[in-house]
Amino acid sequence: MSERGDFAAHPAAFERIADAGPVDAVILALKAHQLEDVVDELPALFHERTLVVGMQNGLPWWYFQRHGGPYDGTVLQSVDPGGRISAAIDPRRVIGCVVYAATEIAGPGVIRHVEGTRFSLGEPDRSLSERCAELAAAFVAGGLKAPVEREIRAEIWLKLLGNASFNPLSALTRATLVELADDALVEPLVREMMEECVALAAALGVTIDITIERRIDGARRVGAHKTSMLQDLEARKPLETEALVGSVVELGAKLGIAVPATRHVYALVKLLERSVLAGR
Repeated sequence: MSERGDFAAHPAAFERIADAGPVDAVILALKAHQLEDVVDELPALFHERTLVVGMQNGLPWWYFQRHGGPYDGTVLQSVDPGGRISAAIDPRRVIGCVVYAATEIAGPGVIRHVEGTRFSLGEPDRSLSERCAELAAAFVAGGLKAPVEREIRAEIWLKLLGNASFNPLSALTRATLVELADDALVEPLVREMMEECVALAAALGVTIDITIERRIDGARRVGAHKTSMLQDLEARKPLETEALVGSVVELGAKLGIAVPATRHVYALVKLLERSVLAGR
């Protein structure tokens, strides 16, 4: 299995993994914008039945693979520029995964777990496969919760409601989840961005089972937690802007659905990221 790390900065780390030869499952826990740095090396880990488990936040590169319908095979340029990731990883290998765990980087190689141990798994073609059940059993044996979901894309949208709104707004304001949820001026913007995501999901036939009120309250209950995007901003690292926000804007344009609140926040975060990475 792959290790989490910055392979762009430490390419030797991947070489050590590849030396182990083919494995049964590759866990891709890198952030979406880091995948291009390793995608060409992944085949060294594959045998005929190797699974690739994508744990990226936002809309993943594989979202429209084995999707069915008029959008089957669509490539979102915001998360897979030029379709490079899709070309390197056979769609038949992919198992989707939505991670529900809040963590913080306490130091180099040290992760502080705040809450959550659920890793929802699912086949992109909505089947309930034996291989997915076996993978879930391995997760459970390791002390994690790993429900197998027929509609894994519904889980993606459920998490994206928060990631597409709270993450960029936290980066712009430096506020924690509870501060954003409790602010009388900001909470309506969070709600509007979530409503735009719900509209996109509905256009793709996905129903989100919980209300926006419950989604916001869930973030509130996490408390004074800094989102991953705010943590990356403070560390002056590249942000997950495209996967979490740019993908929503791109999908809105493809579907002909206006997402003005998300589009405006996206523009601001892109400018913020350029400024921070330039050292300003």
